[in-house]
Amino acid sequence: MATKDKQGEIRVGIGGWTYAPWRDNFYPKGLAQAKELQFASRAVTSIEINGTFYGSQKPDNFKKWAEETPDDFVFSLKAPRFAVNRRLLAEAGPSIEKFFDSGVHHLKSKLGPILWQFAPHKKFEPDDFAAFLALLPKTVEGLTLRHAIEVRHASFLTPDFLALLRRHGAAIVYAHHDEYPQAADVTANFVYARLQSSAAKVATGYTAAAIRKWAACAGDWAQGKAPKDLPTVAKAAKPAKTDVFLYFISGAKDRNPAAAQALIEELRQ
Repeated sequence: MATKDKQGEIRVGIGGWTYAPWRDNFYPKGLAQAKELQFASRAVTSIEINGTFYGSQKPDNFKKWAEETPDDFVFSLKAPRFAVNRRLLAEAGPSIEKFFDSGVHHLKSKLGPILWQFAPHKKFEPDDFAAFLALLPKTVEGLTLRHAIEVRHASFLTPDFLALLRRHGAAIVYAHHDEYPQAADVTANFVYARLQSSAAKVATGYTAAAIRKWAACAGDWAQGKAPKDLPTVAKAAKPAKTDVFLYFISGAKDRNPAAAQALIEELRQ
């Protein structure tokens, strides 16, 4: 395994923290709902906030989330649907601007990647997608932004799309899901993976063997290398130190906190 000076930081997390079934198998019995973020942020190392996809959050929410979590914790934010669910992406400017004006900068050092998730029917139209990527800001209130692009149509599995992402320093999201296209290419200084195939019959969502596999994949990504057992699209770039954000999302959601904790433990070993 590479030494820490040759690999980026690996963060492992879950989607959100308010989910009633977790009160039976993740949160301690009797824990007040107001304390759930405080608990979850000490059990995993990152959380993907999905509520920002459906509507604007208040600045006070971002401030509160920052205050309740450890100093080294990081959130990723799912960008608003109003920006991505449109025919012409080049016209998304006002929605993008509104999102970044909503107070996301109040997360300060805890502001991690921004996830832009596109619908399965959205196809790759090079000019329009290039125009969209050009609209994504590099900074907000002095904070450097990282953009992760999740596409769900096979037309994106082309070297031209990967080259476009590399030019803009954006990461392609690796989605572990049977119905979505998969590309484990490294296109930015970070990797964003969403593991969406946890199984209810497995206590940790993924088997011990699968957890070991994902730990190895995370290690490869952290060195800037695409894992050899995962599909890629384009010629690999020169490996470089790369941060990794890996989330257990969807699937058997009840199991995702246990999956994240199992992977964190595997990585520690």
